[in-house]
Amino acid sequence: MFSSLQEFIYWVVVAVPSILVAATIHEYAHAYTAFKLGDATAKAEGRLTLNPIKHIDPIGFISMILFRFGWSKPVPINENNFTKREFHTALVAIAGPISNILLVLLIALINYLLNPTQPLVVFLLYTFTTINVILAIFNLLPIPPLDGHKIVRAILPKNLRSYWEGLEKYSIILILLLILPFSPLSKFVSSFIGNTLSSILSMLGF
Repeated sequence: MFSSLQEFIYWVVVAVPSILVAATIHEYAHAYTAFKLGDATAKAEGRLTLNPIKHIDPIGFISMILFRFGWSKPVPINENNFTKREFHTALVAIAGPISNILLVLLIALINYLLNPTQPLVVFLLYTFTTINVILAIFNLLPIPPLDGHKIVRAILPKNLRSYWEGLEKYSIILILLLILPFSPLSKFVSSFIGNTLSSILSMLGF
């Protein structure tokens, strides 16, 4: 939870809008890639858009404000519309994290060129960069229903894919283990993301 009112205000005024922008572009990248690969399911459901309202999951949004962990509505795809089912699904999956990585590189370039000294600008750039890095790393974890799970499926031998897909029925349990603070998996992932984030921010000059 929040340790102070100031922390809560920062979260609502700065972090949440940054997350909405990053998540909207992430979801749009999924929808756009799927459309280009022959699946118009997301477009038909109004998800091929940069309008954040179309991507907000009400419960996920409220959870994000109150508990600092939330989620967007997953972009619907029909894998049967792809000519190469596993490979094209993996491309759709990785498009989301790549969009966040591109945003990170763009902000790093802006930060380098402008070299801002105004504290508020520095703070906003740092926050937006941090959120995009975390969003990319988190979604690349090979755990269902995250993007990384679909990416790994595409590179597994065919005889192992059905077993890997079977993990999807445990998605809720795995996500809970991923976010609950007393879970060993949560501690490991938090440490991994934290260390990776620090290295990337340092490399980018933040």
